[in-house]
Amino acid sequence: MSARAVVKAFYNLDLAKSEDAINMFDKDCQLHWNSSKGYLALDHDGIKAKLEDIRQSFVTFTYKLSHLLKENDTITARYTAYAATIERPDEIEPIAHFISIWEVKNGLLYKGYEISQLFDENPQSLSSF
Repeated sequence: MSARAVVKAFYNLDLAKSEDAINMFDKDCQLHWNSSKGYLALDHDGIKAKLEDIRQSFVTFTYKLSHLLKENDTITARYTAYAATIERPDEIEPIAHFISIWEVKNGLLYKGYEISQLFDENPQSLSSF
């Protein structure tokens, strides 16, 4: 599977329902995430814990890709995350906008650099995705 196909396959998952999403990550993976709450560095165990938290907190957790760019084995993805909480399972709402850069190694997500901000209902922002 190409690097682009690996990243696209990950973002096509419903993380609230996928128990094997962690299998898409290399055992030595790293994720460097800058969010509106600050910087977070996650290794394989940290990513696994985040995925487990998602499965426990949401009925559905999906992504809508707007861009997927490739350069060698490095893929840049721009997307919005959508989720439905356990408390409101019938309401899928946008959560945040992201840009992620992934290095793929041996068909697995290896090194990620991510930046996110909370969803903004500003019409100009909405039309940019």
